[in-house]
Amino acid sequence: MITTAEGTATTRRLWMPARNPNVYKALVALQRASSEGLDPELIELIKIRASQLNGCAYCLRMHVSDALEMGIDPMVIGLIPVWHEAVNHFDERQRSALELTEYVTRIGEEGVPDAAFDRARAVFDEVQLGQVVASIVMINAWNRVAIASKCPYELDERK
Repeated sequence: MITTAEGTATTRRLWMPARNPNVYKALVALQRASSEGLDPELIELIKIRASQLNGCAYCLRMHVSDALEMGIDPMVIGLIPVWHEAVNHFDERQRSALELTEYVTRIGEEGVPDAAFDRARAVFDEVQLGQVVASIVMINAWNRVAIASKCPYELDERK
């Protein structure tokens, strides 16, 4: 049981590192491999956007904190949900990755349109594009683990 800042108790359903260490280690390894060679700032934008779409407060808090620590402009972080309107704050690669993040995260709604994939292919080479897709898949996996496990958003296991 975890007590939040408001004094309410939250029961985490599952703590995968303790109960499923092999699965957890494999997810961590896949996470590292998926983002290898990509701009860390780009990866954080992907993680934040997917976590927003999935409603994962735990991951969103973690990745906003990470983004701020790496020096990403707070205005940019705040504009992620409206990246398509705030074009002056996001470069072509970031916009393409955020668009792909939205489609892959909501894949059950309409899949990933060829036009969106082609826009990503125009700014990422084949290896990078695979890394971007894998990074999107990984944050979606982590969002699902955190939400299903009921990880309290206040919890920061890294500290």
